[in-house]
Amino acid sequence: MDLGLSGRTAIVCASSRGLGRGAAFSLARAGCTLVLNGRDAAVLDRTAGEIRAATGVKVTAVVADVGTRAGQDALSAAAPEADILINNNGGPPPKGFREIDRAAMLDGVVQNMVTPIELIQRLVDGMIARRFGRIVNITSASVMTPITGLDLSSGARAGLTSFLAGVCREVAHANVTINSVQPGMFDTDRLRGTTKKQADAQGKTVEEMAKTRMSTVPAGRFGTPEEFGEVCAFLCSQQAGYITGQNILIDGGWFRSAF
Repeated sequence: MDLGLSGRTAIVCASSRGLGRGAAFSLARAGCTLVLNGRDAAVLDRTAGEIRAATGVKVTAVVADVGTRAGQDALSAAAPEADILINNNGGPPPKGFREIDRAAMLDGVVQNMVTPIELIQRLVDGMIARRFGRIVNITSASVMTPITGLDLSSGARAGLTSFLAGVCREVAHANVTINSVQPGMFDTDRLRGTTKKQADAQGKTVEEMAKTRMSTVPAGRFGTPEEFGEVCAFLCSQQAGYITGQNILIDGGWFRSAF
């Protein structure tokens, strides 16, 4: 399917690896010019090179922490008239709620709620003026259902979701959409790290722990960044212009709900 995105410019935050990388590849295959972002220059440059080689699109790599003003300045300077914004950022490490102090709570809210809002504030008026904009926020399945140890991440991302529920309706008249994608268990570095920690705690091998975790997913497997990226790309497409204010859960059926 032609997504009608050829020549569009996309900023994809935290896109050197994982789900952000998956979204960047899918948008590149759809013909978008990309601004990639990450904090590890070597990993970011490698990803940028792979995308250029595979798709031939123009890729600008911005080494920055998207949670800082300087990082946001660098991203918006690289693409001041971006048509697409994929908001993504690492979440706080799993931790019991009693162990989270005020500084950690404030940092979690800044990283997973305030930062994406600030980037939207910078770019949305230009999208409105040009009568095209697609904003996709990568959040988490934990917005829908509690996951032990992810209370801070869940709260911050739920706050982002509620904040933007009104905003998306203010800008819909200009063909600007704002949606979120809520991933479940995807095969990323973060998931591998948490799987290893659980395996060590339970005296299991990583392979055994991975099978245990996959057994809780009706699909019987972890998701891939590639299939996640395709959903993001579709939400950015010309065809998805009537989809806004939605939270798309992608979890292989893990969260059990009829609605």
